[in-house]
Amino acid sequence: MVRIRRLEERCAELYTETKIRGFLHLYNGEEAVAVGALQALGPDDAIVATYREHGHALVRGIPARSIMAELYGKQEGCSRGRGGSMHLFDAKTRFYGGNAIVGGGLPIAVGLALADKMRARPGISCCFFGDGAVAEGEFHECLNLAAVWKLPVLFVCENNLYAMGTQLDLAQSTTDVAKKAAAYGIAAEGVDGMDILAVAAAAQRAVAAIRAGGSRLLRVQDVSIPCSLDV
Repeated sequence: MVRIRRLEERCAELYTETKIRGFLHLYNGEEAVAVGALQALGPDDAIVATYREHGHALVRGIPARSIMAELYGKQEGCSRGRGGSMHLFDAKTRFYGGNAIVGGGLPIAVGLALADKMRARPGISCCFFGDGAVAEGEFHECLNLAAVWKLPVLFVCENNLYAMGTQLDLAQSTTDVAKKAAAYGIAAEGVDGMDILAVAAAAQRAVAAIRAGGSRLLRVQDVSIPCSLDV
């Protein structure tokens, strides 16, 4: 968690110095979510993150040097300098990227899970998304398909209550994401995102249930509001 924070602090400094161009969405304040959730997954599992994916990538095993090179737009970056902050990617660790589109990672994760199931591979697809993505159509489509096809997907909602700048209870009539999962017959659990041990325990329970068959949604709430530096 400290390593993620230090990397992000340096990224913020470099961004203000215009060494990093384009967009920079920081993950600070949510470190316990990535560290707690990803420790429950193995090397055969796939990870799909949001545009705040620096922490996920670092925990997954992508070297900090490779991440920073990508932010600089260098060939040595994990996406060869073409992706930047929001599109870190590394096939070796089955890290299938951040995604600049809100909710855009959800169908990718479902597709990866379907491919694993069709090829009889043991992997789980773990998809991180924010509370803002819950209002997108693909959230509902993906939960429905995951339930109908019994796909091995762990949906992790990093709920900071603000979807960039829109307060959750002013934008959605039902603010409990777990209830939305129940509508599709998917088991869900809420956990305090500031408690790394609670997140780790919840992730382990969810992963065990998925490996036994089915999908799960982990709603991580009460995380601090992350800093966002946008151009």
